[in-house]
Formats: sequence, structure tokens, C-alpha cells
Amino acid sequence: MFLFADPKAAAESGGHHTPLIVEFLNRQFGEAVHHFQMQYTKPRWDWFFGFFGTTAENVFGAYTPENAIPWYTVMFVLAALFTLVVVWVLKPRRLSEDEPANSQLTLEAGVLAIRNLLRENVGPRGMKYFTVIATFAALILISNLMGLVPGLMSPTASTSVTFALGITSFVYYNAIGIRENGLVGHLKHFAGPIPWLAFLLFPIELISNFVRPLSLGIRLFGNIFGDEQILGTISGLVAWILPVLIMPLSLFVAFMQTFIFVLLSIIYISEVVHEPHEEGHGEHAHGHEEGGLVTAPSHT
Repeated sequence: MFLFADPKAAAESGGHHTPLIVEFLNRQFGEAVHHFQMQYTKPRWDWFFGFFGTTAENVFGAYTPENAIPWYTVMFVLAALFTLVVVWVLKPRRLSEDEPANSQLTLEAGVLAIRNLLRENVGPRGMKYFTVIATFAALILISNLMGLVPGLMSPTASTSVTFALGITSFVYYNAIGIRENGLVGHLKHFAGPIPWLAFLLFPIELISNFVRPLSLGIRLFGNIFGDEQILGTISGLVAWILPVLIMPLSLFVAFMQTFIFVLLSIIYISEVVHEPHEEGHGEHAHGHEEGGLVTAPSHT
């Protein structure tokens, strides 16, 4: 599961070196954080991993002041800050339906894309989940793109980050299922629609459900880490022109992996949400689709 025992080795693989900001933070605060880890967190991890016949250092790598603050933690905090800045910059100061600014059009394109995915897969009530899904999209996209910036790395090139995102998605859609259907009702949908097959389907579907955070995390990590490996290796071996030519492929990977994570999360939500079937439902939904979320709806 852990491809690198040493976080610093992971950062330096594929031609990457530990970002300067990470080295600076560890020089300033690494000693104090290392002392806290050795006194409080490492003994507890050793106790936990002892059940599996290993230790915290075998899993996480050596505990030193130089890597006390992991690179992926720093990069993910930066990704969250960059996401806030990007949204603030793109957010239009004044909405315009006749002459929207480029920033408004860019933000609106993303909003409408997520809105359409939610409506197509979840239904009209899917907009209830827009805020969390949009946060996933913006944060993961910015994280993926950070690897293209000199001196930074993609936090999604670490399993610690991608598994955390996968677990967050898992907790979110299961919480929706329990809230919508109750605990018993949520568990019942794992049994399937055929009662006499329930004893067979229930354990299979339950295991499949618990594997989803792992599959979400590995898919995102594998693609972003592989992309950074390729770019790092090429940058160290050939002239700058080739990495520049390959950059469009890296952009495609960044956007595609964001889309896949968001789409799968939406599909998982759709499985636990049951839309009511009311008369005139389709007509009402279509009428609501006319307006955008950023620009004002058109009236005829």
C-alpha cells in the first residue's frame, strides 16, 4: 500500500526534490514537531501496527526533525489556500448577463458542469449536494495542477492525501444514505431488490462499498504520481522543450482525474438517494434547468 517508506524519498523520486517551503518549515518547527511525535503519536502508531507485526517507522519511514512536517501536508494546506484565492479571483464582482467577464464565464462553466452531472445522475434534488461536490472538484483540480508549478508538488501524488479524500467521499455519501433512509433502510439497499438473493448480495455489496475509498485513492494517486514521475524524469534528462510539449498531457490528466473522482462520488450519492416520483416532475425539473447558477435566468 505504501510505495515509499521514507516521505523524503517519495518527494525526491522522479527527479523531484523536497520543496523549499517544506525544508524551511522543518528547519523552523521540525524539532518541536518531532519531539511531539516521539512522545505522543509514534507510541500509539507502534501499538496499532504491532497487531500487524510491524512498526510505525516501517510504514511511515524514519522519524527525524527533517521530515517531521510531511511535504504532502504542506502542499495540501497550500492547495486549500490556492483554491480559496482562485475562487475569490474568479468570483465576479458584478454579475452580468449581457456582457459577462471572462472570470464569470470560467466559473460559470465549472458550476454548470457540476450542476448538470448532479441533475443527470442524482435528479433535481442533487443540487443539495452541490457545495461539497464543487469543493471536491476545485480542491482536487488545484492539487493536481500544483505539480506543474516549479518548486511545488501535487499533494495528490501522496496516498495519504488521496486516501483521505476517498474516505471523506465515503463518509459523505454513506451519511447521506443514512439521513435519507435511516440506518436500516441504508443497509437494506446493499441486499438488492431480490429477497432470496439478499444473503449472497449483502456481503458482496458491503465489501464493495468499503473498498471504494481505497479504489478512489489509488486511482487518483496512481495517475498523478505517475505523471509527476514522467515529468520529473524527462526534465532531468532532456532540454526544457520536451517537458513543455508534454504539459498539455499533464493538464489533461489533471482535469480527467478530477472529473473521474467527482463523477464517481456523484454516482455513489445517486445510489443512496431515492427521488420521489411526482406528477409533473419532469416538467418542473426542465423549467428549473433554464436558469444558470451564476448568471440570472432568462425570462421569455
